[in-house]
Amino acid sequence: MITPMTKYSFILLNGDHHALLDSIQQLGLVDISRSVKPVDENSRMLSGEIELLDGLLQGLRRVQLPAGTQPLPYEGEGSEDLVRTAGGTLMMHAETENKVKSLRKSAEEHKIWGSFDQGILQELSEAGVPIHFHKLSEKMFQESWEQDYALSVVARRKEGIYFVVAGEDPLPGQVPAPGTNWRETAAELLLEESRLKKIQGELAALKQQIPQLEQLRREAYAQLDVYLAGAAAAPAAENTIVTLVGFAPTENDAAVSAALDAIGVFYFKDAARAADNPPIRLQNNKFIRQFEVLTDMYGRPAYDGFDPTPFISIFFLLFFAFCMGDCGYGLVLVIAGLLLKKVESFKDLAPLVTLLGIGTVVIGFFFHTFFSLDIATWSIFQPIKGLFLPSKIAGYDGTMVLALVVGVVHLCLALCVKTYEQTRTKGLGNALSSWGWTLLIVGGTSVGALSLAGVLDKELTKWIVIALGTVSALGIFVFNDLKRNKLANVGVGLWETYNTATGLLGDVLSYLRLYALGLAGSMLGMAFNNIGQMVLGDGSKYYLWIPFVLIVIIGHTLNVAMAALGAFVHPLRLNFLEFFKNSGYEAAGRNYNPLSK
Repeated sequence: MITPMTKYSFILLNGDHHALLDSIQQLGLVDISRSVKPVDENSRMLSGEIELLDGLLQGLRRVQLPAGTQPLPYEGEGSEDLVRTAGGTLMMHAETENKVKSLRKSAEEHKIWGSFDQGILQELSEAGVPIHFHKLSEKMFQESWEQDYALSVVARRKEGIYFVVAGEDPLPGQVPAPGTNWRETAAELLLEESRLKKIQGELAALKQQIPQLEQLRREAYAQLDVYLAGAAAAPAAENTIVTLVGFAPTENDAAVSAALDAIGVFYFKDAARAADNPPIRLQNNKFIRQFEVLTDMYGRPAYDGFDPTPFISIFFLLFFAFCMGDCGYGLVLVIAGLLLKKVESFKDLAPLVTLLGIGTVVIGFFFHTFFSLDIATWSIFQPIKGLFLPSKIAGYDGTMVLALVVGVVHLCLALCVKTYEQTRTKGLGNALSSWGWTLLIVGGTSVGALSLAGVLDKELTKWIVIALGTVSALGIFVFNDLKRNKLANVGVGLWETYNTATGLLGDVLSYLRLYALGLAGSMLGMAFNNIGQMVLGDGSKYYLWIPFVLIVIIGHTLNVAMAALGAFVHPLRLNFLEFFKNSGYEAAGRNYNPLSK
């Protein structure tokens, strides 16, 4: 549901609006229209400060410290010192960590060659007996080289054979001579590891300052927000006064008015209209609120439009469960949702994942599938076998028929919503065309279903269809626009008939993807089960249970991941395209974003 808004128009002396904005920010309920977003030195500085704090927070959260790292005492003073220290320490940590990795690699290689005197190598080279260092794979190394050249094998490792050659050296695999010996490299590594350990202790202390950095970011964002709101003040009366426009939920009128009266500001207030472009605040119950994130992916509705979230909450959940179609996979999603509650960056999505898992368990049970096994054949479920979806309905696959039925219901609901909204916003006289199409499609579908079910006899069905057709034709071809010529209305009606007939058929068939995705996931799961069963055989060889379990677990894990991706994207498409198109939904609103501390 879209929350009703009240529009507040402020008139102030030029310069007084800063105090007003500060008071509104303390109140935390009024969304000031930010029509201007200047890029000047002040806004650029505040934006840069927010970006810097974002980077520091991400860096401190991502850095992985060894277990047992003890934080060193933090001696910084003030916010500027904290920001400067955090940035410098993160940079030093990255540089030192890379240097330690490089030195460890060098130390490992130098250790193979051992300790030696660089001066002696230089003297040998000047005497015409240079020492060459080599590394070759075992396949390429030839043992006969030890007889033909002054060659000495230093070490044999998995990665290859290390050897040196004195004097003439046409052999492959030559590598640069180590710049230092092993002891010098090891000493430098020890020094850098000690430095890294100290930096890690400083980072552990800075991690404890993350709440303070988050508070600094909130303060910087609040400053930028109020600055942009102040920049939207429109000067009037030769710059002696300025005007501001804000919006707050109508339910908070008493609190907002009391606060503004206490400030002593001059303002007008009235009910917001769509032409005022008020911010959109959605107000739904706890269940529907979990799906608002999907509505925001498409865009919030216009102020005089309708909130599609209640419809999305029901049909997205149904379509997702339909595509997954396995109660075992639903249990996996429920467990995943419970675990995500413990992950800071995903805890907001955890309830939605859990809901989708519960829906999948219910539909998967109705489809009698558990990890691609048919539970209808299990003896424990024989007493309630009648609850399961039949494999055939009217000679066709039961799941396919159900997908088409759900699609028809979804589209009929969209047409009803469109007709209601047009009648509400434009009046009955301007919505007669929509009424005609809704009566024809929704009424015709309902009459056809009742007739097939035997509720209506043939004679009554015929007269109802004639009545529906006549009334619908008048709305579609004659009265689709009361201000337009009737012959022109007939031409427009014919064009709409062509578009609707072709488009609606494609929209209905689009719901077959629910059946196809569920079938694909089920068949792939069955394939993994069969492969595992082939490996296991009759189960008499106990050691074959290990590959059986691995095949089944890895296979179903991959299948759950792929099925969940398809089950998210395609139901979203059916809501965003088929439902939104046929319901006339337009995403023209902006989010409610009140100034707040």
